Amino acid sequence: MPKETAVYTHGHHESVLRSHQWRTAANSAAYLIGELRPGQAVLDVGCGPGTITADIAELVAPGRVTGVDASGDVLERAAENAAGRGLENVEFATADVHSLDFPDDSFDVVHAHQVLQHVSDPVRALREMRRVCRPGGVVAARDSDYAAMTWYPEVPGMHEWQELYGRVARANGGEPDAGRRLLSWARQAGFTDITPTAAAWCFATPENRAWWSGLWADRTTASVYAELAVDGGHATAGQLTAVAEAWHTWGAEPDAWFMVPHGEVLCRV
Repeated sequence: MPKETAVYTHGHHESVLRSHQWRTAANSAAYLIGELRPGQAVLDVGCGPGTITADIAELVAPGRVTGVDASGDVLERAAENAAGRGLENVEFATADVHSLDFPDDSFDVVHAHQVLQHVSDPVRALREMRRVCRPGGVVAARDSDYAAMTWYPEVPGMHEWQELYGRVARANGGEPDAGRRLLSWARQAGFTDITPTAAAWCFATPENRAWWSGLWADRTTASVYAELAVDGGHATAGQLTAVAEAWHTWGAEPDAWFMVPHGEVLCRV
C-alpha cells in the first residue's frame, strides 16, 4: 500500500505542542465518549503528545489503548504523559494511517483527532481505519475547518493569516477545510452507518484568547509551518512577522472572540 506523501504542516514546535497538550477527551472528543466502555481495545491515530489518548485509556480501563503517530519524537512526550498519570494500559508506536501495521478487526474503537486534514488520501486512511476495526465497532474522526473559523473584531492581517494557512496546507498535500468533508470522505470509504455532528472551540476569556493568539503568533514565525511558508514561496519572513503582530493585536482586544468549528463523524462498522 502506498505510504504517506503529505507533509505535516505544523510540525512539533513548542507552540504547536502548547495547543496539542491542552486537548482532552472532554474538549476534543466529547462526541465519542458515549461510545467508550471498560475493556475495549482502542486505537488512537495521530495521537501526538497523547493527552486525549491518556483520557481514553482511563475511560476504557482495563481495556488497552494504542496510540500511534508518524513522529517518533512526539511519542516520547506521549509516553511520559501516560507514565506521569500512572497508566499501564496504554502503549505507543509509529505508524502511517494509510498502512496500519495491525491485523484486520483488531480494535473496538478507532479514533483520529485533527488527522485527516493533514494526510494525502483521507478516504484511504478511513478505509484502513475501518479495516482494523471489529464488526460492531466505531471509527471516529474529528477535524477543524479553517475557512469556517471566524473571529471578532476584524483586525488587519487576520484574514491574510487564514488565506496563507490554506495555501501552505494544500501545498503540503492536506485539506485544511476537512471538517465539512468528513461525511463525504466516510461515505466514499464505504461506511453506511454514519452519525455526522459538529462542535466548536471558543476562545474569548482574557486568559484563553491570550493563550490562543500567543501560540499562533509564535507558530507563524518559529515553527515548521513558518519554514514551509517561506521555503514554498507563500510568504516572506516580513509578512509572517506582520501576521504574528496581527495575532497579538487581536488577542489584546477586550472584546476578542474566536471560534474554531469542527466536523465529526461516528462510523459504525
